[in-house]
Amino acid sequence: MQKQTAPKAPAEFTEVTPSAAITREGHGWRAKCLQRLIRLEMPVPHTVALSASAVRAIAAGTPPDSAGILAHFGAVPLVSVRPSPQETEWGGPGTMLNIGMNDAAHAALARSQGEGSANALYLRFVQNYATHVARIDPDVFDGLEPNATGLRAAMRAYEQEMDEPFPQDPVRQLTEVLRSMARAWEGTSARLLRQVKGAPPDAGLGLVVQEMALGMGPGISGSGVIQFVDPVTGQPQITGRYLAQSQGRAALSESEAIYLTRDRRGRSLEEEAPEVFAELVRFGTACRSRLREEMQIEFTVESGALHVLDAVKVARSSRAGVRIAVELAEDGIITPQEAVLRVEPRALSELLHRQVDPRGPRDRFAKGIAASPGAALGRIVFSSAAAQASAARGEPCILVRRETAPEDIRGMHAASAVLTERGGVTSHAAVIARGLGLPCVVGASDITLNSRDKTLEAADGRVFREGDVITVDGTRGEALAGSAEMLEPALDDWFRRLLHWADEVRDIGIRANADTPSDATTARMFEAEGIGLCRTEHMFFEEDRLTVMREMIFADTSGDRAAALDRLLPMQRNDFVRLFEIMQGKPVCIRLFDPPLHEFLPHSRDGMRDLAEALDKPLSEVTRRVEALSEFNPMLGMRGVRLGITLPEIYEMQARAIFEATVEVNRRGEPVVPEIMIPLVSARREVELVKTAVDAVAAAVRIERGASFDYRLGVMVETPRAALRAGEIAQHAAFLSFGTNDLTQMTYGLSRDDAGRFMSAYVQQGVFPEDPFHILDVDGVGELLLMAAERGRATRQDLTLSICGEHGGNPESIAFCRQAGFDYVSCSPFRVPVARLAAAHLALADPSGAAKK
Repeated sequence: MQKQTAPKAPAEFTEVTPSAAITREGHGWRAKCLQRLIRLEMPVPHTVALSASAVRAIAAGTPPDSAGILAHFGAVPLVSVRPSPQETEWGGPGTMLNIGMNDAAHAALARSQGEGSANALYLRFVQNYATHVARIDPDVFDGLEPNATGLRAAMRAYEQEMDEPFPQDPVRQLTEVLRSMARAWEGTSARLLRQVKGAPPDAGLGLVVQEMALGMGPGISGSGVIQFVDPVTGQPQITGRYLAQSQGRAALSESEAIYLTRDRRGRSLEEEAPEVFAELVRFGTACRSRLREEMQIEFTVESGALHVLDAVKVARSSRAGVRIAVELAEDGIITPQEAVLRVEPRALSELLHRQVDPRGPRDRFAKGIAASPGAALGRIVFSSAAAQASAARGEPCILVRRETAPEDIRGMHAASAVLTERGGVTSHAAVIARGLGLPCVVGASDITLNSRDKTLEAADGRVFREGDVITVDGTRGEALAGSAEMLEPALDDWFRRLLHWADEVRDIGIRANADTPSDATTARMFEAEGIGLCRTEHMFFEEDRLTVMREMIFADTSGDRAAALDRLLPMQRNDFVRLFEIMQGKPVCIRLFDPPLHEFLPHSRDGMRDLAEALDKPLSEVTRRVEALSEFNPMLGMRGVRLGITLPEIYEMQARAIFEATVEVNRRGEPVVPEIMIPLVSARREVELVKTAVDAVAAAVRIERGASFDYRLGVMVETPRAALRAGEIAQHAAFLSFGTNDLTQMTYGLSRDDAGRFMSAYVQQGVFPEDPFHILDVDGVGELLLMAAERGRATRQDLTLSICGEHGGNPESIAFCRQAGFDYVSCSPFRVPVARLAAAHLALADPSGAAKK
């Protein structure tokens, strides 16, 4: 029988040298970065790295070889220990400085550096060791001065709490520090925190033991940090601080710190130690060119000698990240493709809107869900009418509602931002705000609205009244009192250049959902390849059109309906002319009228009375008609193609408006081939009926105008039955566009507007992996999409496939559509840049991943 051998213990530690076997996966980012700095011949203090496996063993109870580690640092070792996870974002335990400090080391330092410096170093170590390793309450050491008296008091306090003197053995000190940091990393809270930042559950921690550079003593001594770009804008600029007679990152928090470059406001390192400053600049240049990144360097100066302790990637805003990536590519340090991959698609949202300046003060009074990014300030209003009145006066306003409804759309158009007490990421307010590019915070449940008194009460008791100025930060999901300092959108050359590089590699089309000329202009600004969804019903909510629309609803005969619609015809035609002109020959997909008619009618008693006066009808008749049009479940009732078949005059008017606009724009030399989309289809016969009517209108317009034109007719797949019968529906459709909002609702049997009441509980308990209205359900809804795509293209090989729901701008949805061989995705205009970049990421990560169409 073969003898069993015991498993080998993990490698204890590795001296960091240019040729040492140091890896990011095994020893963490900090160990690998320090090795690269050493290879660049920077003055890095002597360093030893512990692997993640060794640290895990320490946490499990295996004692570290502290004596062997300290043997690398001389007879009187004085070291620091820093965390080194695989990714900087994962955090880790705090750095511990001056390990090895004891009475003997204190006496030696007092002779060489002065008693004041020695006392300060020893006291700092005692306090840090006591609180972070021995876990003594830090209040025990409050008020101690960094002198001999304070040091003696700290020693007495430690002995009283621990029933033993402060440990003098450097080996024991290092052992306890390593054990404490290893166990802290394995703690439940630490694990949850790093998993939120993207770390896997089994993520390991490396540790770095480094010889101390004291930064205290005679001559020029101190510590500081330096970086070479502005962290908010990305502009080349030397920033940082230096503090004499200090250690670590104290320069960032102490008021006595001096500037790095010459500054009229005070002293600078450039003036006091020009050689040190020049060397730091040279090191920064070397980091940028050789490490291919903008780095922040942590340094210490000891008696005029410079030591580089660490270098980390500069923390940066999204706008700074774009500029840094583009400039690195333009300087030939990285490739354009790598620049594209360095910017997270969702980070672009921050550049598209005004943002609260992170450098300014924030007086938060409410916290909710970040439903639509960007920030805006304005005066509080509590109704859509007040919002419109404020906009008419040229005053920016914030629409504050318990929750919004379709009749609030005009108020949302007029407002600068929206704040609601209820709702989730797929609520009405959230969806419309994202489409409008309007900052929005929903679900701010800690506020209380009183619509009668027109007040808003915050959780802290503050009361805000209509007319008070607040700021809504839709990026962070917060409402702030007063006018916060703002950053303007960053739609600059760096932004455009990055997206053009993205366009060169992506392999799926990106269109925009645009309902108005303003939306279309935004879509063109973000270089969408066309309009994938124009919801025509939004055009009817304007005041002059709403009255005519209501007259049509109250018409008793087909002729009366046609007469009312004839008044809407020129308005619709002008809308389409403007859309076609703005899009300059790019495809425009127009969805025929979809919502139930009751959405255009008032629901309050006062609203019905006003409508009765406008139509010159008895209030009782208006009330009866409103009640007759109400439905138990409007989402599944008389809407979409059902409305178009039972009241064909509506679709005939819209088709005529589209074709007349097409002729008008074509005659100006801009070729237009409109795409007409039939909503809520569930049967082939519905498509046949609408197609026959639309074809007849097209023939009539061709004869009347003496012009020829082409158009494409397609179907919006929103019902499971339409997906299942896509093969026969495709016989009469040039394209299928999947409306994943309604398709998700009908597949789940779930109302998007009500799902927020229990969705978080469902996700937390693992019923759904994600909110299916926020992230496309690729297993359920996705299977319907794949089935419909396969059956549709089996009937018609040249069938165009796309999605145009809220999911269209999500990177996860784009990945699914790309794999399924879809032609394009369509999303709100302000998500077009995000979608363009996400599509490029997918193409670069998996060049062969797009299915052949």
